[in-house]
Amino acid sequence: MVKFYSYIDDHEKLKFAVICAKTEGKFVLCKHKMRDTLEFPGGHREAEEFIVDTAERELKEETGAKDFTLEPVCIYGVKEGDGDETYGMLCVADITSFEPFDSEIEKIVITDTLPDNWTYPTIQPYLLKELNRRNLI
Repeated sequence: MVKFYSYIDDHEKLKFAVICAKTEGKFVLCKHKMRDTLEFPGGHREAEEFIVDTAERELKEETGAKDFTLEPVCIYGVKEGDGDETYGMLCVADITSFEPFDSEIEKIVITDTLPDNWTYPTIQPYLLKELNRRNLI
């Protein structure tokens, strides 16, 4: 279950950043080397890292984004099987240029259409729905 929040009192609870990135109006998705699915760029926050810095770092590492704008949208929470909720920051980005990159990502996919084969099918469609509700995609 995914919930959305405009505020969280303890930013240390933010463990992930996920970025809905576009370039020239098309979605920028990632295909991990170890998976057959697609996902938004994103990843874990490092110790003492601000969550927006996490989003910028992950966008660069996973897509090769060189020039871009990035805006935080909201906080999302995902309930784990044990009932605990983990939190992340959902962002949007517009990438205007790319450079070569070397990471766990096999390739980026630039597309008008969104996939059926999401890496995280219980999370990513809800993030999209929230972005659509906010007229951000």
